[in-house]
Amino acid sequence: MLQPAKTKHRKSHRLRGSFSGKATRGAQLAFGAVGLKSQGTAEITSRQIEAARKVMTHTLKRGGKIWIRIFPHKPVTKKGAEVPMGSGKGAIEYYVATVKPGHVLFEIGGVDETLAREALRLAAYKLPIKTKVISRIRHE
Repeated sequence: MLQPAKTKHRKSHRLRGSFSGKATRGAQLAFGAVGLKSQGTAEITSRQIEAARKVMTHTLKRGGKIWIRIFPHKPVTKKGAEVPMGSGKGAIEYYVATVKPGHVLFEIGGVDETLAREALRLAAYKLPIKTKVISRIRHE
C-alpha cells in the first residue's frame, strides 16, 4: 500500500473545506495515451488505489505501463472503540489522497486502446467517485 516514507508532522487536520473547486494541476494526460479522470470530489484511500492498480495489471496481463497520478499524503486518524472523550487525537488509521473534479487518477500506455479502456473501466469500480475514461486520440 502507498504511504509517505517520512512526513514533517505525523498527524494533520482533515481540511475538508478545501474540497471546493476544480483541479488545475494534474488535469491533463502527461504520460500515457488513455487515462481515468475524476468527475467528483473524494478522499481516495491507499487501499482503493492498490485495488485499482491490481485490477488494471491483471487486465493488461503485465503488458503496457501504468502511471498512478495520485499519492495518499494525508493521514486519517481514528480512536479505538469505546474510548472516552479527551486524551488527544487518535492513532493514524490510513492515508488518503484528496481528489478534485478533473484530476487524472491513472494513465495507461503501450497497449491497445480498447484494452486500456477496459482496464480503466474495471479500475473505476474500485474507486468511491464517478470517473470517465479520456484519451489523446479523438473519437468523433
